Amino acid sequence: MTRRPAPARAVVAALALAAAALLTSCGPGSGQAGSGGAPDSAPGQVQDMQQKLDAAESAAAQADADSAADG
Repeated sequence: MTRRPAPARAVVAALALAAAALLTSCGPGSGQAGSGGAPDSAPGQVQDMQQKLDAAESAAAQADADSAADG
């Protein structure tokens, strides 16, 4: 099995976290009953998604820094 370079692993981790954030915010239990997915459904939802994205980017940066320190 081939190991991926550390930056590639960090990018994959960030994408996985961002995808998970998107899926959890748009899922059937997200509290959007009957909204039909309207883009202006909830201003707080935009802030929540931004916080999740920021957390994913921060985790990716931390993973990149950790892998640089290890290697």
